Amino acid sequence: MGELRSIAAPFVASGPSGVAVRTRLKQLTPGDEKALRLVGGHLGSLASKDLKARCRDGLEHSGQAWAVRKRELTPASSSRWAGSITKATHDQWALARRCQLAHIQNLEAGIRTIEDRLSLPVGQKGTKKAPGGYRSRREWHAKARRLRVLQDRLTAARADREAGIVHVVRGGKRLARTRHHLETAQLTESAWRGRWEAERWYCQADGESGKRYGNETIRISPDSEVSIKLPAPLAHLANAPHGRYILACRVAFAHRGTEWADRVEANRAIAYRIHLDTGRDRWYVTASWQTPPTPALPLEAALAHGVIGVDMNADHLAAWRLDLHGNPTGSPRRFLYDLTGPAQHRDAQVRHALTRLLHWAQTCGVKAIAVEDLDFTAEKTREKHGRRTRFRQLISGMPTGKFRARLASMADATGIAVIAVDPAYTSRWGAQHWQKPLTSTTRTTTRHEAAAVAIGRRAQGHPIRRRTAPPPHDRSDRAGHRTAQAGSGVPRREGPRPRIPGPRTRSVLPGCGVNAGDQNAQHRPGRSTEHGFWRQDPLPLGP
Repeated sequence: MGELRSIAAPFVASGPSGVAVRTRLKQLTPGDEKALRLVGGHLGSLASKDLKARCRDGLEHSGQAWAVRKRELTPASSSRWAGSITKATHDQWALARRCQLAHIQNLEAGIRTIEDRLSLPVGQKGTKKAPGGYRSRREWHAKARRLRVLQDRLTAARADREAGIVHVVRGGKRLARTRHHLETAQLTESAWRGRWEAERWYCQADGESGKRYGNETIRISPDSEVSIKLPAPLAHLANAPHGRYILACRVAFAHRGTEWADRVEANRAIAYRIHLDTGRDRWYVTASWQTPPTPALPLEAALAHGVIGVDMNADHLAAWRLDLHGNPTGSPRRFLYDLTGPAQHRDAQVRHALTRLLHWAQTCGVKAIAVEDLDFTAEKTREKHGRRTRFRQLISGMPTGKFRARLASMADATGIAVIAVDPAYTSRWGAQHWQKPLTSTTRTTTRHEAAAVAIGRRAQGHPIRRRTAPPPHDRSDRAGHRTAQAGSGVPRREGPRPRIPGPRTRSVLPGCGVNAGDQNAQHRPGRSTEHGFWRQDPLPLGP
């Protein structure tokens, strides 16, 4: 057996740093929709030009160049619109750089895997930790050619990164490629064009503390009135003073509406985004603001009422409640979800599963949920798992990042702490030590439910290996000792267990058993009772 890697200590995950709520803009007039389309199209064109300028600057960009870009956009919009556009451009360029680095790391991982497997003899079997050689000469030759392709891609990606070149598509690369596969996507050219233009619109504004209702550009008053500061070329569309356009609809935020109203009344910063959902042909407005970081609970305080261990899988969450001593109590719970379909459906499925999980935690009175600190970034490379196509799709389809973010945000609102643990060996050790003992005639424990127990015990600081029962008293010599004893360095490991004062049964009088821990009183071998002078009596000579 190879050397096991070290296990990282569990920690309490930090809460969310911001809030975003969305609601629908209902009962818009044709004039309102026309104004929103014109504003979004005009600002979208400015955002595209600004992104082009930022990509052209590359690594030579500076704060002075940022100010120059903002001054150039101000006459065609306004100072606040220009600031919002340039900030969004900067964030988009930075995101593209991070994605570029992740792509380079993915290519490097794939190249290392192929080189290792090409160096092995054809047909050599692999192990659980390292893949073997390729199965045939044909596969070896195909992978040798793919190695050259990946090396060329890596060289080009490294050259782009050193030169500060990023590849960004406003509106999305996937939607841009759909233009060449309209029949497969079941779209007409006009429908695709409408979706493409809507995705490239820009109608979002950052908030400003101290300004009226927290935003001077897109403003929502306490009485739910929505108004927009029109760009300079569209000022003729204004239906209110100071170049503003007031929409005919009224909005109300059902989720966190009280928090939003408090910020509006206090003139605290709130950012807004207005966009069109082309699939539903509906307009939405999203409000977002930053929240002060919630101080994380100490690990001991979070675990004071037990913990719920949660194991995330491709189609469900397996959860089990553990008491203070790490023992599973009650029955396991399973929260199903379906990760097929569009992104909105998958996101809703994750939210619904986490909502049921948190409601169960509140019912149990538990203040902590333990999850694995999963990160499948290094596992998504195509060469990592070879021909295991379905397994690669399974890993890629698990929204681990979204799951962590959703759980941290939703748990923070309910006052439940999220404890992240090292995912090493939880499934293997959980199945080895807990699956069979927790299986009974009326309940079949799955491997995932046993992993949930392992995750919860690791969060509590207990070893995953369970302590086995002692052997029968009449067969102690034959049955042997416990398989999970204290280590050799633990103080007083050979001593007796602490005795509880008083009789344990009605048939035992008080004071009985006081010498249970006195090894001398029990005349055990190797004790001081045998260290005195000893003499053997003479054997008898006759009957």
